[in-house]
Amino acid sequence: MTEKAATSKKNWFARHKILTTIGVLIVLAIIGSASSGNKGTQTASTSGSNSSQPKNQATTAKLNEVANDGKFAFTVTSVECGKTSVGTNQYLQKQAQGQFCLLNVSIKNIGDQAQSLFSGNQYLYDAQNHKYSADDQATLYAGPSGSTNTWYNDINPGNAVSGTIVFDVPKDVTPATAELHDSAFSHGVKVNLQ
Repeated sequence: MTEKAATSKKNWFARHKILTTIGVLIVLAIIGSASSGNKGTQTASTSGSNSSQPKNQATTAKLNEVANDGKFAFTVTSVECGKTSVGTNQYLQKQAQGQFCLLNVSIKNIGDQAQSLFSGNQYLYDAQNHKYSADDQATLYAGPSGSTNTWYNDINPGNAVSGTIVFDVPKDVTPATAELHDSAFSHGVKVNLQ
């Protein structure tokens, strides 16, 4: 067997050491960034009280209580269901398949760097534990003209935004809890809506 034939039979990874090293570093960076989204603790607190629950156990806040997940402190002020359409003008409207439930929320960045808020990372659950995703288009249309506060927003440390996240749920559904996330990789925190 010639030397060239022996070399071509070597493992691809052995022949491409630099590409293999770069690939490993990229995989490690992805894993590291995904796990950093999970480092935030989830707490629900009222003024003057501290949660003593373990960090990995989700707590449940109530309406108008602060619920922390990662870099965000969420405060759900109300939920309104029964809307058949949302939009600020005739060209930017959306009709509900069932009914729109509007989750009115304030989000404050309690971290030390900017964090992106996405309405698509937020969920509602009914009493039977059915999970409902946010309707991003309806959330965009429901905001004041020119505003994208809760559809997508980069929030700097110490800053807060308030607005509405819209969910399209069946007409007979009453939301029981909201699950709110600072990123797609966080554990989330639950808020009791009833």
